[in-house]
Amino acid sequence: MRYFIVDDDLACRRMLGQVINEYGLGYVAGEAENGVKALAPILSMQPDIVLIDFLMPQLDGIETMEQLKKQGFRGQFIMISQIVNKEMVGEAYEKGVEFFIHKPINRVEVRSVLTKTKESYQLQQSLQLIRESLANIGTAAEQPARQSVSDIVRFILNDMGIIGEAGSDDIVAIMDMLMQQQDRPPQLPPLKNLYEAAARKMENADVAKESKAIEQRIRRTIVAAVNNLASMGVVDYTSPQFEYYAPRYFDFQDIRLRMKQIEEDLPTPSRVKINIKKFLQVLYIETGERYKKY
Repeated sequence: MRYFIVDDDLACRRMLGQVINEYGLGYVAGEAENGVKALAPILSMQPDIVLIDFLMPQLDGIETMEQLKKQGFRGQFIMISQIVNKEMVGEAYEKGVEFFIHKPINRVEVRSVLTKTKESYQLQQSLQLIRESLANIGTAAEQPARQSVSDIVRFILNDMGIIGEAGSDDIVAIMDMLMQQQDRPPQLPPLKNLYEAAARKMENADVAKESKAIEQRIRRTIVAAVNNLASMGVVDYTSPQFEYYAPRYFDFQDIRLRMKQIEEDLPTPSRVKINIKKFLQVLYIETGERYKKY
């Protein structure tokens, strides 16, 4: 289960994340301090469950939910609130809230509510699969639509929980640019060349300055992938995403070191060791292989 937490209280976000990790309920794919900042990453990564504060500046919890649903979000919502007003609670349920978690946060209540929500979500998924299977009985299988390079790359980045990161768009643009080459070389060109080529496609961009910005955005995005995968590994070492991506895209000892830091509740180190060239090279190869299948 992938969770996204929206709350202007940092301590609340951390406590919810700890409960999710400690009880093996899934992992936190992202978080935001208000509704405005939450819209884009939630719509990009499409988490299973959004834990959202009722009262927030700019966009409150209900307004944020309405915006997300209008723009196609299909996940579930859990409201976090100190509010006991029955009319406001009733409005929240009418808008699609599954459960409430009350402030101040109680770990036992959080675990109970998230467990119920997880069970409800899995039941709905099972029912949906049954409906789809029944709908397909007696009908010929249709040829799937060809996936674009962008779709393939975004799917992979979403699997690692980093589609909402700023550098994900840069990575997609670079892969799309590489796949457009008629005779694709097996190895990537120097990273500096890639960054500059991507920068040249931007309108009125200072190529030297923008290429450095692209490098930094991609670096931060890959660091986020390390943290996400390490968190998955701590929660469930047999997680499909962890087993697939951690050893392929990274040096596994670096992932294991980050897992140990998470297990010991150490803060995120200022510099996580990453290999940008390896990450992009593996993504380049995998994208090419998947693109050929369609």
